[in-house]
Amino acid sequence: MSDEMGRAAPTRAGVTEFEECLRRLHDGHKAVALAHIRRALDAEPRNPFYLSYLGLLSVLAEKRYTSGESLCRKALEMKCNHAQLYLNLAEVYRQAGRNGDALTTLQKGFISTGRNARIRHALEKIGGRRPPVLSIVNRSHPLNRILGRLRHQMIGSPRAK
Repeated sequence: MSDEMGRAAPTRAGVTEFEECLRRLHDGHKAVALAHIRRALDAEPRNPFYLSYLGLLSVLAEKRYTSGESLCRKALEMKCNHAQLYLNLAEVYRQAGRNGDALTTLQKGFISTGRNARIRHALEKIGGRRPPVLSIVNRSHPLNRILGRLRHQMIGSPRAK
């Protein structure tokens, strides 16, 4: 079974295993989630989401940083416009203590995904954005935007810590 672009359509077994993987990951059972994502990937070996989560879980459950990064990068090569794939790779970098690479990945993802709110939140969380210049008005207020641009011109962009 394939879609109109010739890609394999998701199998029910793959989707079921992926859903269970996400549930287990959310509950903090990383090793169990890893087993489920491996079965999902067996059902659909070319699914970028399954590859990306396998990479993330390889790092979280087994501390396999090199292979985790490789799997997440491969997933992004397959589908470069989905926020979750950037978030997974950034988390792999963060777990490896590579906050600069995580920040760069999130910045690329922010642009590639059309300024995704989840990526914006992740950028703020790891220090990718400074607080608004004027805290009494919101970030999108024209004064904050103008003053923020001036601050950026004067002292440059924030760096990952």
